[in-house]
Amino acid sequence: MGLFDFLKSDKKKAHESADRAKEQAQQQADEGAGRSRGAAADAASATRAAAERMAAAAPPRPGPAPATPTPGSAAHKAVPAPPRPAAMPKPAPPSTGPGAAHTPTPHSAAHKAVPAAPVAKPGPTAGKRTYTVQQGDTLAAIAGRELGNEARWRELYAMNKGVIGASPDLLPPGAVLTLPA
Repeated sequence: MGLFDFLKSDKKKAHESADRAKEQAQQQADEGAGRSRGAAADAASATRAAAERMAAAAPPRPGPAPATPTPGSAAHKAVPAPPRPAAMPKPAPPSTGPGAAHTPTPHSAAHKAVPAAPVAKPGPTAGKRTYTVQQGDTLAAIAGRELGNEARWRELYAMNKGVIGASPDLLPPGAVLTLPA
C-alpha cells in the first residue's frame, strides 16, 4: 500500500465517522422533538382546562347589543334625525364704508398709499449733554467723571453703541457721546 492509498483510506474513515455522528445527532433530535411535542400537548391541554375553569367562574355576559341602523339601511331612514342646535350668529364684519376707520397692514396696497406720519423734530440740543472722547479715555472713566458712578459705563455704551461700535473697549478719539440724564 502506497502513501496515496494510505491517505485515501484515512479520508474514507473520517467521512464514515462523520456520517455516523450525523445519524446519532439526528436520532437524538428526533427523540427530543417527540418529548417536546408531548410536553407541548400537555401544556396546551392544561391551558384549555384553565380557560374552561375561568369561564365557568366568570359572571354571565349580557346578550348582544341591539343593532344600530347604518346610514344606507331602511331602518335608518325611518328614524328621524335628532334636532341640530341653532348655529351661533357670526360677528358682523368690520365696517369698511365711507368714514370707517381702517388701519392698513404693512404689506397692503393701502398702507403704501398712505403717507407716513410726520416725525417730530428733536427740540433744541440744550437739554442733551454730550462728551467728546479724548485719547486714553475709557467708558468707566467717563461714567465716573460725568455721571458720578463708574458702574454706569454699560448704560453709556448702550446709548452710544452706534458711535462706539461693537467693542466697548475701543473708543475712537473725537467721537461725541450722548450722556444719559
